[in-house]
Amino acid sequence: MIILLMLIPLSLMLLAVAIGSFVWAVRKGQFDDMDTPAIDILRDDRPREAKAGCTMEERRHG
Repeated sequence: MIILLMLIPLSLMLLAVAIGSFVWAVRKGQFDDMDTPAIDILRDDRPREAKAGCTMEERRHG
């Protein structure tokens, strides 16, 4: 029975942290666009030819 005196407050603190994390994520816009990331994985990337002497930044931008 003594363990309940420790586990109940501990579980309430954990619940408060979980709710706080969820509220923080909603306020920061983490759930604003739920469709685009799922569609991005289905898009095919066109292979680019590696140009000799180009930097990585130039390769990323074409």
